[in-house]
Amino acid sequence: MKRDLSLPIDGATARQLRVGDILFLTGSIFTARDEAHLLMLEAQESGKDIPFDPSQMALFHCGPVVSKQNGGWKVIAAGPTTSIRMELFEDKYLETFRPPIIIGKGGMGDRTQAALESVGTVYTQYTGGAGALAAKRIESVEGVEWLEELGMPEAAWFFKVKDFGPLLVTMDSVGGNLYKDLEPTIAENMKAVMARIEAG
Repeated sequence: MKRDLSLPIDGATARQLRVGDILFLTGSIFTARDEAHLLMLEAQESGKDIPFDPSQMALFHCGPVVSKQNGGWKVIAAGPTTSIRMELFEDKYLETFRPPIIIGKGGMGDRTQAALESVGTVYTQYTGGAGALAAKRIESVEGVEWLEELGMPEAAWFFKVKDFGPLLVTMDSVGGNLYKDLEPTIAENMKAVMARIEAG
């Protein structure tokens, strides 16, 4: 099902999303890769506030290419980072900060799946290699945090987007997981390919 969503969304809306839904987002999203995840978790553990509320935005696993232009910022490319890099701490991040939607590529593991179900978040897939196309859906850069500390790709960037997508829901909050559903088909296809290779 195609869904046009305006951020922020409430928990009930996020929990209604299912594997196979195609989302287009309008509103505010933020980027966070490994270092930003860890910095935010460390701040929370030490009792410090972070300067924004992740629960009101979609989390984008992305290290964007951003250029300083006319006193502001312009996004050149914003393709997704391979999400499994964040698997070691994504469950704790979700339980702490509760973003309703994750945007990434490649899927995540069992720990994240359990957190999605607990928190009510969904994981969505954006096409890898389409960073320039994603940038066209970013209307403006609303801000950036930790640029000096972390550098451009690892900083937390805040984007105002319009019809950002298509985003395919591939892991949902009721245990749906497209990656696991496809494993038998992938295994069969791999066997067929290997058989052809061995047959010469």
